[in-house]
Amino acid sequence: MTSVADCRVLELSRIPRPQGNITPVESGHDVPFDIARVYYLYDVPAGATRAGHAHRELEQLFVAVMGAFTVVLSDGRSERRIELNRGHIGLYVPRLIWRELVNFSAGSICLVLASRPYGEADYIRDLAEFQTIKTRERPA
Repeated sequence: MTSVADCRVLELSRIPRPQGNITPVESGHDVPFDIARVYYLYDVPAGATRAGHAHRELEQLFVAVMGAFTVVLSDGRSERRIELNRGHIGLYVPRLIWRELVNFSAGSICLVLASRPYGEADYIRDLAEFQTIKTRERPA
């Protein structure tokens, strides 16, 4: 059973250079899964909210490569809020965790590394359905 306690902040490698920092990310080494897809959110209006869903199988790593935003996590019982605002800090989110991205600062860019290719069937977009699935997942 996954819980918000399974979500963790990861410090990625940072190579400082006079010309600017470099943060390399390698599949299976810097993140706890093999990377199958990369995408990013940008031009999000300041203060906007994104996401509002969970995934059946997908694992993700969120990174604020520019600006800041907050990730609100829920496992159906507990909630955590984690602000991301550094390009070398990532947030690992396992399967079956509800997530919302809120409070985007102007000009933010959210990089997302995902364990699976896009598949609509993997999404749980209804909170009531998510809560039903989590209830079935809990031991009796």
